[in-house]
Amino acid sequence: MKGQEWYQADDIAEEYDDKRFSRGGQLIDRREKTAVLDALGPLEGKNVLEIACGTGRFTVMLAEQGANVVGLDISAAMLQQGRKKAHASGVDDSLEFLRGDAGRLPFPDDHFDTVVAMRFFHLADDPAAFLSEMKRVAREQIVFDTFNRFSSRSVYNWALPMGSRLYSANEVSVLLAKNSLELVDVEHDFLAPYGLYRAIPNVLASPIRTLDRAVGRLPLTDHLMSVSYWNVRV
Repeated sequence: MKGQEWYQADDIAEEYDDKRFSRGGQLIDRREKTAVLDALGPLEGKNVLEIACGTGRFTVMLAEQGANVVGLDISAAMLQQGRKKAHASGVDDSLEFLRGDAGRLPFPDDHFDTVVAMRFFHLADDPAAFLSEMKRVAREQIVFDTFNRFSSRSVYNWALPMGSRLYSANEVSVLLAKNSLELVDVEHDFLAPYGLYRAIPNVLASPIRTLDRAVGRLPLTDHLMSVSYWNVRV
Protein backbone atom coordinates (compact mmCIF):
# COMPACT_ATOMS: atom_id res chain seq x y z
CA MET A 1 0.00 0.00 0.00
CA LYS A 2 1.23 3.47 -0.85
CA GLY A 3 2.28 5.85 1.89
CA GLN A 4 2.78 3.26 4.67
CA GLU A 5 5.82 4.97 6.19
CA TRP A 6 4.31 8.46 5.86
CA TYR A 7 1.07 7.48 7.62
CA GLN A 8 2.91 5.72 10.44
CA ALA A 9 4.90 8.76 11.55
CA ASP A 10 3.90 10.10 14.97
CA ASP A 11 3.82 13.73 13.87
CA ILE A 12 1.60 12.93 10.87
CA ALA A 13 -0.89 11.09 13.10
CA GLU A 14 -1.00 13.88 15.66
CA GLU A 15 -1.65 16.57 13.05
CA TYR A 16 -3.76 14.54 10.62
CA ASP A 17 -7.26 15.67 11.64
CA ASP A 18 -6.30 19.31 12.18
CA LYS A 19 -4.64 19.59 8.77
CA ARG A 20 -7.41 17.90 6.82
CA PHE A 21 -10.63 18.55 8.68
CA SER A 22 -10.30 21.99 10.19
CA ARG A 23 -11.17 25.24 8.41
CA GLY A 24 -12.96 24.46 5.14
CA GLY A 25 -12.04 20.81 5.57
CA GLN A 26 -14.92 20.53 8.05
CA LEU A 27 -17.25 20.50 5.03
CA ILE A 28 -15.41 17.48 3.66
CA ASP A 29 -15.60 15.68 6.99
CA ARG A 30 -19.33 16.34 7.26
CA ARG A 31 -20.04 15.16 3.71
CA GLU A 32 -18.03 11.96 4.06
CA LYS A 33 -19.73 11.04 7.32
CA THR A 34 -23.14 11.70 5.79
CA ALA A 35 -22.29 9.46 2.83
CA VAL A 36 -21.31 6.61 5.15
CA LEU A 37 -24.34 6.93 7.41
CA ASP A 38 -26.73 7.16 4.44
CA ALA A 39 -25.26 4.00 2.93
CA LEU A 40 -25.27 1.98 6.14
CA GLY A 41 -28.72 2.87 7.41
CA PRO A 42 -29.70 1.86 10.98
CA LEU A 43 -26.59 0.71 12.84
CA GLU A 44 -27.88 -0.50 16.19
CA GLY A 45 -26.35 -3.91 16.87
CA LYS A 46 -24.55 -4.19 13.51
CA ASN A 47 -21.03 -5.60 13.36
CA VAL A 48 -18.88 -3.28 11.26
CA LEU A 49 -15.24 -3.40 10.18
CA GLU A 50 -13.53 -0.21 9.09
CA ILE A 51 -10.45 -0.72 6.94
CA ALA A 52 -7.70 1.91 7.19
CA CYS A 53 -9.55 3.55 10.07
CA GLY A 54 -6.74 6.03 10.76
CA THR A 55 -7.55 8.31 13.68
CA GLY A 56 -11.04 6.85 14.08
CA ARG A 57 -13.16 9.57 12.47
CA PHE A 58 -15.68 7.05 11.17
CA THR A 59 -14.97 4.29 13.69
CA VAL A 60 -16.03 6.43 16.64
CA MET A 61 -19.01 7.84 14.75
CA LEU A 62 -20.28 4.32 13.96
CA ALA A 63 -19.91 3.24 17.58
CA GLU A 64 -21.83 6.31 18.68
CA GLN A 65 -24.64 5.18 16.36
CA GLY A 66 -24.90 1.83 18.11
CA ALA A 67 -22.69 -0.40 15.96
CA ASN A 68 -20.11 -2.86 17.26
CA VAL A 69 -17.02 -1.71 15.43
CA VAL A 70 -13.52 -2.93 14.71
CA GLY A 71 -11.13 -0.37 13.27
CA LEU A 72 -8.07 -1.76 11.51
CA ASP A 73 -5.06 0.26 10.39
CA ILE A 74 -1.41 -0.35 9.64
CA SER A 75 -0.29 2.70 11.63
CA ALA A 76 0.13 2.30 15.39
CA ALA A 77 0.38 6.09 15.71
CA MET A 78 -2.97 6.61 13.96
CA LEU A 79 -4.61 3.94 16.10
CA GLN A 80 -3.40 5.62 19.25
CA GLN A 81 -5.15 8.81 18.19
CA GLY A 82 -8.28 6.77 17.53
CA ARG A 83 -8.20 5.25 21.01
CA LYS A 84 -7.94 8.71 22.57
CA LYS A 85 -10.89 9.86 20.49
CA ALA A 86 -12.97 6.82 21.46
CA HIS A 87 -12.23 7.34 25.15
CA ALA A 88 -13.17 11.02 24.94
CA SER A 89 -16.48 10.04 23.27
CA GLY A 90 -17.25 7.32 25.80
CA VAL A 91 -17.52 4.47 23.28
CA ASP A 92 -14.52 2.37 24.36
CA ASP A 93 -16.76 -0.65 25.02
CA SER A 94 -18.32 -0.60 21.55
CA LEU A 95 -15.19 -0.67 19.43
CA GLU A 96 -11.78 -2.22 19.13
CA PHE A 97 -8.74 -0.87 17.31
CA LEU A 98 -6.36 -3.39 15.74
CA ARG A 99 -3.14 -3.00 13.85
CA GLY A 100 -3.16 -5.08 10.71
CA ASP A 101 -2.84 -5.41 6.94
CA ALA A 102 -5.96 -4.86 4.83
CA GLY A 103 -4.59 -7.36 2.33
CA ARG A 104 -4.65 -10.17 4.93
CA LEU A 105 -7.56 -9.49 7.24
CA PRO A 106 -7.29 -11.46 10.52
CA PHE A 107 -10.96 -12.46 10.57
CA PRO A 108 -12.95 -15.51 9.45
CA ASP A 109 -15.27 -15.47 6.45
CA ASP A 110 -18.57 -13.57 6.80
CA HIS A 111 -17.51 -12.13 10.15
CA PHE A 112 -18.99 -8.64 9.73
CA ASP A 113 -22.31 -7.31 8.48
CA THR A 114 -20.58 -4.42 6.72
CA VAL A 115 -17.05 -3.38 5.76
CA VAL A 116 -16.26 0.32 5.35
CA ALA A 117 -13.13 1.60 3.58
CA MET A 118 -12.92 5.36 3.29
CA ARG A 119 -9.81 7.18 2.07
CA PHE A 120 -8.25 3.84 1.22
CA PHE A 121 -8.60 2.89 -2.42
CA HIS A 122 -6.44 5.77 -3.68
CA LEU A 123 -3.55 4.12 -1.77
CA ALA A 124 -4.24 0.52 -2.79
CA ASP A 125 -1.57 -1.08 -4.97
CA ASP A 126 -3.86 -4.02 -5.82
CA PRO A 127 -7.46 -2.79 -5.44
CA ALA A 128 -9.02 -5.98 -6.80
CA ALA A 129 -7.23 -8.12 -4.20
CA PHE A 130 -8.13 -5.75 -1.37
CA LEU A 131 -11.77 -5.72 -2.46
CA SER A 132 -11.79 -9.52 -2.61
CA GLU A 133 -10.53 -9.70 0.96
CA MET A 134 -13.19 -7.25 2.12
CA LYS A 135 -15.85 -9.35 0.43
CA ARG A 136 -14.56 -12.44 2.18
CA VAL A 137 -15.22 -11.04 5.66
CA ALA A 138 -18.45 -9.16 4.82
CA ARG A 139 -21.87 -10.82 4.95
CA GLU A 140 -23.95 -8.05 3.43
CA GLN A 141 -22.31 -4.83 2.33
CA ILE A 142 -19.14 -2.92 1.46
CA VAL A 143 -18.97 0.88 1.43
CA PHE A 144 -15.96 2.71 0.00
CA ASP A 145 -14.90 5.83 -1.86
CA THR A 146 -12.62 6.51 -4.81
CA PHE A 147 -10.98 9.60 -6.22
CA ASN A 148 -11.84 10.15 -9.86
CA ARG A 149 -9.50 10.27 -12.81
CA PHE A 150 -11.28 12.93 -14.86
CA SER A 151 -11.55 15.50 -12.11
CA SER A 152 -9.82 18.40 -10.42
CA ARG A 153 -8.15 15.83 -8.16
CA SER A 154 -5.66 15.15 -10.94
CA VAL A 155 -4.49 18.79 -10.86
CA TYR A 156 -2.68 18.46 -7.54
CA ASN A 157 -2.32 14.68 -7.39
CA TRP A 158 1.39 14.94 -8.19
CA ALA A 159 2.00 17.00 -5.03
CA LEU A 160 0.82 14.31 -2.60
CA PRO A 161 3.68 12.75 -0.61
CA MET A 162 2.69 9.17 -1.47
CA GLY A 163 0.99 9.67 -4.82
CA SER A 164 -2.61 8.73 -5.39
CA ARG A 165 -4.50 6.27 -7.54
CA LEU A 166 -7.38 7.75 -9.52
CA TYR A 167 -10.26 5.75 -10.98
CA SER A 168 -12.82 6.11 -13.72
CA ALA A 169 -16.35 4.86 -13.11
CA ASN A 170 -15.70 2.10 -15.63
CA GLU A 171 -12.65 0.88 -13.72
CA VAL A 172 -14.65 0.60 -10.52
CA SER A 173 -17.41 -1.24 -12.37
CA VAL A 174 -14.83 -3.76 -13.59
CA LEU A 175 -13.54 -4.21 -10.02
CA LEU A 176 -17.06 -4.89 -8.79
CA ALA A 177 -17.74 -7.36 -11.59
CA LYS A 178 -14.49 -9.26 -10.92
CA ASN A 179 -15.58 -9.73 -7.32
CA SER A 180 -19.25 -10.46 -8.13
CA LEU A 181 -20.40 -7.44 -6.14
CA GLU A 182 -23.71 -5.74 -6.88
CA LEU A 183 -23.83 -1.96 -7.04
CA VAL A 184 -26.61 -0.59 -4.84
CA ASP A 185 -25.86 3.11 -5.20
CA VAL A 186 -23.12 5.58 -6.05
CA GLU A 187 -22.90 9.29 -5.32
CA HIS A 188 -20.46 11.69 -6.96
CA ASP A 189 -19.43 14.96 -5.34
CA PHE A 190 -16.95 17.86 -5.07
CA LEU A 191 -16.16 19.51 -8.37
CA ALA A 192 -13.67 21.71 -6.50
CA PRO A 193 -10.64 19.79 -5.16
CA TYR A 194 -10.32 18.93 -1.50
CA GLY A 195 -7.12 20.94 -1.31
CA LEU A 196 -9.00 24.16 -2.02
CA TYR A 197 -11.39 23.62 0.90
CA ARG A 198 -8.56 22.79 3.29
CA ALA A 199 -6.67 25.94 2.36
CA ILE A 200 -9.41 28.43 3.16
CA PRO A 201 -11.53 29.29 6.21
CA ASN A 202 -15.19 28.26 6.50
CA VAL A 203 -16.41 31.77 5.74
CA LEU A 204 -15.01 31.34 2.21
CA ALA A 205 -15.44 27.59 1.88
CA SER A 206 -19.18 27.59 2.58
CA PRO A 207 -20.23 29.74 -0.42
CA ILE A 208 -17.84 27.81 -2.67
CA ARG A 209 -19.43 24.59 -1.47
CA THR A 210 -22.90 25.96 -2.19
CA LEU A 211 -21.85 26.81 -5.75
CA ASP A 212 -20.09 23.47 -6.12
CA ARG A 213 -23.26 21.58 -5.20
CA ALA A 214 -25.43 23.68 -7.50
CA VAL A 215 -23.18 23.13 -10.51
CA GLY A 216 -22.86 19.47 -9.59
CA ARG A 217 -26.58 18.96 -10.12
CA LEU A 218 -26.25 19.86 -13.80
CA PRO A 219 -26.33 17.05 -16.36
CA LEU A 220 -23.06 15.41 -17.40
CA THR A 221 -21.05 16.62 -14.41
CA ASP A 222 -20.77 13.27 -12.60
CA HIS A 223 -17.58 12.26 -14.41
CA LEU A 224 -15.92 15.55 -13.38
CA MET A 225 -16.52 15.07 -9.65
CA SER A 226 -13.47 14.58 -7.42
CA VAL A 227 -14.86 11.71 -5.34
CA SER A 228 -17.41 8.91 -5.60
CA TYR A 229 -19.07 7.08 -2.70
CA TRP A 230 -19.88 3.44 -3.54
CA ASN A 231 -22.42 1.23 -1.77
CA VAL A 232 -22.29 -2.39 -2.90
CA ARG A 233 -24.02 -5.62 -1.86
CA VAL A 234 -22.13 -8.84 -1.28
